[in-house]
Amino acid sequence: MLDPSVYLVMGPDVADPVALARKAVAGGVSLIQWRDKTGSTAEQVALVRALVAAVPVPVLVNDRADVALIAGAAGVHVGHGDLTPGEARRIVGDEAIVGLTIHTMAEAEAALRQPIDYGSVGGVFETHSKVNPNPPIGIDGFAAIAAYLKAERAMKVVAIAGIDAERAALLRAAGADGVAVMSAITRAADPAQAARTLATVFAEKAA
Repeated sequence: MLDPSVYLVMGPDVADPVALARKAVAGGVSLIQWRDKTGSTAEQVALVRALVAAVPVPVLVNDRADVALIAGAAGVHVGHGDLTPGEARRIVGDEAIVGLTIHTMAEAEAALRQPIDYGSVGGVFETHSKVNPNPPIGIDGFAAIAAYLKAERAMKVVAIAGIDAERAALLRAAGADGVAVMSAITRAADPAQAARTLATVFAEKAA
């Protein structure tokens, strides 16, 4: 069963992705996405294979469904301007995980017709981890989109952008099944503890 509660997104700016992934998973990360828009195919396949071998949680690849398939990843995440979810699904197969970035209610409505397993909704807050031309949607904007997706399709919904433990608790209350984070873990002095703090937020929801 897909568990996106603590969803780590990382890329080539991380000095040792495999070591970081191990620490983060030990703290409670439940899903990992490798995001690299510049690396060669061979480099990405090698790195994703290493991640898959290193951790017991699903590893997804941003956009590159070919890399995901060849490296044995659990699936792919696509955004607007990447492969469509249908195209990605044809490459990775019916059993793989396919996620989609959703910025607006119009995109949420379109997402209902797509072969996806979860929606990553945001950016909720300002972030320096990724260039985002769209203004932040805030907690209220997130809550509206999350409620719509859950009501129409009972879809898993993840919040992304500018999230720390305090904001994660607010987003959990607003309907998030999980939070996708980058610097909150990758730049933490203790990645395992940072992941543990976030995991506690969603463990309280399940209790």
